[in-house]
Amino acid sequence: MTQPALAALLFDVDGTLADTERDGHRPAFNAAFREHGLDWDWDIELYGKLLEVTGGKERIRHYVQHYLPDYVPPADFDDLVISLHRSKTRHYTELLERGGIPMRPGVVRLIAEAREAGMRLAIATTTTPENVTALLRYSLAADAADWFETIAAGDIVPAKKPAPDIYLWALQRMNLTPAACMAFEDSINGLRASLGAGIPTLITVNDYTADQEFTGAMAVLDQLGEAGSPPRVLKGLLPSAAPVDLTTLRTLHATAQRPQQTAPN
Repeated sequence: MTQPALAALLFDVDGTLADTERDGHRPAFNAAFREHGLDWDWDIELYGKLLEVTGGKERIRHYVQHYLPDYVPPADFDDLVISLHRSKTRHYTELLERGGIPMRPGVVRLIAEAREAGMRLAIATTTTPENVTALLRYSLAADAADWFETIAAGDIVPAKKPAPDIYLWALQRMNLTPAACMAFEDSINGLRASLGAGIPTLITVNDYTADQEFTGAMAVLDQLGEAGSPPRVLKGLLPSAAPVDLTTLRTLHATAQRPQQTAPN
């Protein structure tokens, strides 16, 4: 059976488009905690463990349940979590406005090439829509949110990654089959979500995810690469040693084994 040509690129955001986790979301969470009079502090090592939980509000609840045995949640704890996350988003956006989080190597170049070629683009992430649009605006271009046909983000689906729901939602909105797409992820939870939706996936690791096992990915790289600085292949093969471009992606896509789509949770 002939596989469909590559028609769309679907990008995760945090850790994939930019290294937002360690030096973006983490200090923003800590600023929100201080703002609410809490002495909680998420250092780099702890935050790496907390990243096993997807979703900021879910991460706060997990932290309280598993790391604060003596903490007695107030009666309005759910409201507190929402307020903390809202404050965190504000601090994160302020950091972006100061130009504190650049895109990862190769991201701007690849997106520009994809747009010029008429490739359809989408976002599939568990972070909030506000975080997505702020990152795109301040780290890519003022109108960058308009470059993406669909921005699937936040709580638009009840089950977050590693559930495939956010990808399935994006595919439905774009009226595309999984086999016509390629996903870009940085973590095992993201990979499980994209493969669960049946989408071939390319991984670019970051400091928090470099040691994770990415079974089923087309390839695992340290970055997409720039001229004079090609990606380092950690797993799998690339058709050339050059930075990842559309020719590379089309070749990978044409030869990729299609993952089996799973039903949403």
